[in-house]
Order: sequence, then structure tokens, then C-alpha cells
Amino acid sequence: MPCEVAARFLILYGSQRGQAQSIAEEICQQAAEHGFTADISCLSNQHNYNLDSEIRPVVFMVSTTGDGDPPDTAQKFVRKIKNKSLPHHHFSHLRYALLALGDTNYANFCNGGKTIDSRLQQLGAKHFYPTGHADDGTGLEVVVDPWIEGLWDALKKTFSSMATSDQQDADLSDCTQDNFHKTASGQEKNKSDLEVDLHLLKLSEADSQKGKEIKSDSSDVETLSTVLVASLKQSVPPLSQSALSVPALPASYLEVRLEQEPVPSDKDGYHEVSISKAVQLTQDDAVKAAILLELDISEQNLAYQPGDGFDILCPNRASEVEELLLRLDLQTRKNCAVQVNLLKNSSKKAAKVPLHIPQNGSLQFILTWCLEIRSAPKKAFVRALVDFTQNGSEKRRLLELCSKEGSADYNSFVRDANVCLLDLLRAFPSCLPPLSLLFEHLPKLQPRAYSAASSSLQHPGKVNLVFNVVEFPARPEHPARKGLCTGWLAGHVSSILRPLGTVPASEHLGTSALPKVSTLNGSQCHLQVHVRPRPSSTFHLPADPSVPVVMVGPGTGVAPFIGFLQQREKEREANREATFGEMWLFFGCRHKDKDFLFRYKELERFAHNGTLSHLIVCFSRDEPDAAGTVNRPTYVQHNLRLHAKNVASILLKDKGSLYVCGDAKNMAKDVNDTLLEIIGNELQIDKLDAMKTVAGLREEKRYLQDIWS
Repeated sequence: MPCEVAARFLILYGSQRGQAQSIAEEICQQAAEHGFTADISCLSNQHNYNLDSEIRPVVFMVSTTGDGDPPDTAQKFVRKIKNKSLPHHHFSHLRYALLALGDTNYANFCNGGKTIDSRLQQLGAKHFYPTGHADDGTGLEVVVDPWIEGLWDALKKTFSSMATSDQQDADLSDCTQDNFHKTASGQEKNKSDLEVDLHLLKLSEADSQKGKEIKSDSSDVETLSTVLVASLKQSVPPLSQSALSVPALPASYLEVRLEQEPVPSDKDGYHEVSISKAVQLTQDDAVKAAILLELDISEQNLAYQPGDGFDILCPNRASEVEELLLRLDLQTRKNCAVQVNLLKNSSKKAAKVPLHIPQNGSLQFILTWCLEIRSAPKKAFVRALVDFTQNGSEKRRLLELCSKEGSADYNSFVRDANVCLLDLLRAFPSCLPPLSLLFEHLPKLQPRAYSAASSSLQHPGKVNLVFNVVEFPARPEHPARKGLCTGWLAGHVSSILRPLGTVPASEHLGTSALPKVSTLNGSQCHLQVHVRPRPSSTFHLPADPSVPVVMVGPGTGVAPFIGFLQQREKEREANREATFGEMWLFFGCRHKDKDFLFRYKELERFAHNGTLSHLIVCFSRDEPDAAGTVNRPTYVQHNLRLHAKNVASILLKDKGSLYVCGDAKNMAKDVNDTLLEIIGNELQIDKLDAMKTVAGLREEKRYLQDIWS
């Protein structure tokens, strides 16, 4: 079989928010440069591939969502391969590689990819290249870039083996393992592939000459590096004088035309509901402002359980959309209809018009409601911007930011700094990208999820949501700004926002009239927001009310537990003879008198009437009391240790459930570590056995998390 015919492989991706798809498309795009032909398909499109008879090497790209679940687009595939009737040798013909995407801030890191990987192994499939686990918590590219780089040699060895032998049992993973790790550490690089001459970077002669002069005298380099400070706009030696390995230019694939007559665009799948109440839950001098929204969902007949969430569709900030239109010289055409088509003769494999961009919607609508203009541009986007940048030094800096050599600068000044497209355009004024480039690279504007902080038993036809107003302080890379959704919501309800502790006359009178605001023409209307239910498959109260419950929810993490407690209160009122298990709540905040959410109207009332058996609180920023309490608990994990015996008894003896809600990066990890410690001490076992016990609690759905980063 001729080599060029044989060197064809298949890429399959399962993506939730587009990252796995983007990486899969990048691999597909690079394949030709390495002498391969790649076919690509989403795992959900099972008519496009058949693994039961696939003899080509297969490369999987799989993300993780929810509580360690495969992405929605991979669910059907996972159910299919988990069929217990499949024989253990079902995929013995299959050679594959897999890159799993995840975030170590969450439990079950990369579990979506691990689930598919382990099941393929059980069914006899063989690795031709070691599995990679990329961490979005530290930067996917740290693993993704070297994994892709090593993939090509692994494929060459695989095709070489296939060309010389029909045997399918050659163990190729051993011969590529060293290559992967050496590549990842930078020990083996092909100079011709990884270096880019300065003249290829289209620097001006002056820029190039300046570089030569600096390189020629090491003392000059040392002096320069002490004067210059790296920033988004500029680098310092050695990066500024390095030859660069830059990613391939992404293939353009969209054609965008602006016509005259837009058609109205719908927000598909969302329900427009009225905001019936907005209450500030914190004092004005609290570090973070927390706001409760009450939504009237009675007309939409939306059902939910405590523990479920709701997605809120928020727009991009109007001022940022206007600035972007002005920067692209499209302000006068913002009301034009947008038509998006595939470019003829595009080299991009499996190119398609993004489904989240409506045809014939206005340009302003698309930039406001459809594209995430606040997202940090990926390296491929930065690389694409280079070709639309006129200034030589700006062009060089953008190339540095997207290069392997500039990964540290990219992480510091783009990814970690939350830099968005507008920030880049401000920093590089000679960059003027076409609209099609934005449509190709900006991801879909995602809804923001919030836990229901109420029970429909206590608030029929209503749902409460709670959020902190997120603040991003000013940095050299961007001005101060609020979180996209929380900042918009806070501004949206500012006209009806009630300070903490105030009750309007309508509530004294027992009326439920919705607040109204004036429109530009003087008429009145209700404040509204677009929502859709986000049911949880597991984060609910136990079906048996006699099961004891431990809830850990500092800050706004207490929200779903307010719903739990409202539900339990109503259940107790309705059935006074029934047995109800104990309910423990571990709550924490900064200051007792500033941000103790739901203190009076809810939590202390629940504790007083017996709905809440134990309310355990801590305040991290308050001064010690007059008695100067030693080792005063500061965070929720400290109180868990103080009540270790009770927690262990509830989980291990009484078969109770533990719920954790809040910050994934710090709190959830600390609580998990504390739980391991508690169980290890109680059962007198080492950490490994304690980890197995905690894993068992997760498997039994008795240790559940609703966390975010």
C-alpha cells in the first residue's frame, strides 16, 4: 500500500464548550504538514465513523463537564461502548491515542477522557501513544503543545509498523513514551521545524539590525534586561532575541457579508421572566456585594428542585460592543444583517458555520448576545491576528505571545491577566482584523449558571438566585471592570435594589406587585431576564428524609442549602409524625456583621425551629473576641475538624450525605483534604485507604459537590 494512502488517521472529539473541538481541528490542520491526511468528526456524529471496523489510527480529544462526566456530545458514544454485552476483544483491532482535558480545581480531573480511555482498554484497544491529561487550571497548552508535537513521531512509527506487518499487537506505546516526555521537557527538538528566522517574522530592517546589535554584546543584554520590564506590549531578552516556534496559521473558513435588512433574532431555549425582587444581602462596606434576585417563573411554568440551577443569558457590555465596532470601523453598519457562509476552497477540515451565529441577525445583536468578546484569545487567534498587524514591533510581540518560547509571557499577560480581544486591540493599535476572523475564533457567549436558593414549596411560582458582584481590578493590561454577568445583573436591577434589612410597603400589605421601571417613551415595564432551568442529576436532598445531612457552603455557596432547608421546613410542617435526619450547616464569611448571608430571616430561624439541627459558623476577617480565643476557627474546614467525630459518624455509621458548594480552587480542595484527615483518623487508616473510602462516598452519591472556579 503506498505510504501517502496509508498515512490517514481519524480524529474524534467530544467537546462541551469548544476547547476539545478547537484542539482537534488544530491537529487536523497540522496533519498535512507532517505528511498525513486526517478525517475529523464529533463523537456525536456516529454516522461519520465506525470504530467496530476502524483500521486507521484514531486520535481522541475529550473534555470533562459537570461532576466528572463526559461532555454532552460524547454521552451517546459512552453509553454505546459501556454496553455490557460487548466482548472483551471488541476493539482489539483499534490503535488509538487520547488527550483528556480537565481542571485540577475540580474533583474527578479529566474523568471524561479517563472514562473513554479505560473502557477502550477493557475492550482490547491498544495505545499507540501515551494518554495526555491537560489541566485548564494551569494552562492547557502546557500539556497540549508537547503532546501534539510528539504525536507526529508516534503516528509515523505506527504507519511504519502497519506497512511492514499485519500484526496488530505491536506495543508502540513504549517506543513513544520516551519521545513524549523528552519533547514535553524540550530535550529533543527538530531545529528546522521549531525555529523561525527573523526575516520570516516580517520585521523591519531596523528591528532586525537592532536585534543583531543587542545579540553581539552580552553586557548590553544584561543592561537592557535590567531596564526593560516585560509586559503585554513588549518582551525582554532572551525572548526578544530568540528565534521563535510559532503555530501554523489557522486556515480561514468563513465569509461574512453585511446586508441592509436584519431579521429579529430569538434567544432560543430561554424563557423571558420578570425580576420581582432584588435585595442586597451584604452591608455597603463588605468586601464583596452579594445580591438576591427573586424571579417570577409562574407564567412560564418552570419546575425545579432545591439543588437545581438556572442559566442566565447575559449580554456583552454595551460600551465594549460599541468600542469594538468603532475599532473595526463598523459602527455605522451595526444594524446591518449578517450573512455567514463557508469560504470556497478553504483548507480547514470539516469546516462549518458556527451554529451560535444566526443568519441575518444584526451585527450588533451578534456581538452583544452571541460571541464571548471577553474571552482570553487562544494562541491560534493571536497567531491569526499577526497577519492583520502593520507595525513590525507589534507583529513581533504577537508572534512571541503565540510561540512556544513565549508561553510564560502568554500565561502572564494574556491568560492569567484575563485579557480579551479589545485589550489586545488597544495594546496593538496597528492590528485591524476582519469581521470573519472574529467569527472564526471568538467562542459562543455562554450562559452563567446559578444555584436555586429557594424551594418552590415555600415560594410557589418563584425562584431565588444569589450572586457576588465580581470585580476585576485595573491592571496594566486592562482597566478595572466587573464580571460580565454579575456586573450586568447588578446594573440591571439597580433601580429596584433594596438595601439590606429594608422591607417595601407592598410586602407589609401582602401584595405581590412586580416592580416597574420607566422606559424611554415614558411607559412602564417589568425588569426581565432570560433564563433556562439547569437540573442537577444528583445534587438533591436524599430521597429518604431520615438520612442525616452535612452541608458545607461558605459565602454564596450557602445558596442551594437555603433551598434544602426551606424544603425540609415545609416537609416537617406537612408531616409532623415523620422522622427527619439531622441537618448540619457549616457556613463561613469574612465578617459577622457585614456578609453573614441569610442570617436573620433564614438561618437563625431554621436553627430556632429545629429544621437546622446545627448551625456552625466562622468569620475569617473578624478580630478575636474579648476573651482572645486561641485557635479560633477561621474557615469551614477548621470547624469540620472541631466536629470531626460527628461528621465521621454521620458519613460512616449513619450512611448520611455530605454536600459541598462554593469555590473549587481553595475551599473545596481544603474541605476534601480535611475529610480525608477525618476519615483516616476515625478509621485509623493511611491516606491511600482514606482516599479509597472517600471515592466510595462519591460513587454512592453521598459526597456531592456543586463548585466553581
